Amino acid sequence: MQIFPDYSFEQFAKDRGFKSIAGIDEVGRGPLAGPVVAACVILHPSQIPEGLRDSKQMSKKKRDLVYDEIMRTSTVSISSVSPEVIDKINI
Repeated sequence: MQIFPDYSFEQFAKDRGFKSIAGIDEVGRGPLAGPVVAACVILHPSQIPEGLRDSKQMSKKKRDLVYDEIMRTSTVSISSVSPEVIDKINI
């Protein structure tokens, strides 16, 4: 049985007074293989992209479609840190 994301965790938090709930993920291995890139996304509860799930479980075509919808409907922040900075201040 596959479990697909829904908005229940976020709704639970909002019911307790939280205004925005963000999801965060990173990719990269820092100084071992290049920069680390992280993204933070706040989805709009009425515009969660259909088929949204772990990107490793999605085809490239589906990832591209979901990406376009997230960028159109959500609050998104993306940042990168170079290996040199990670070497100086840690991850």
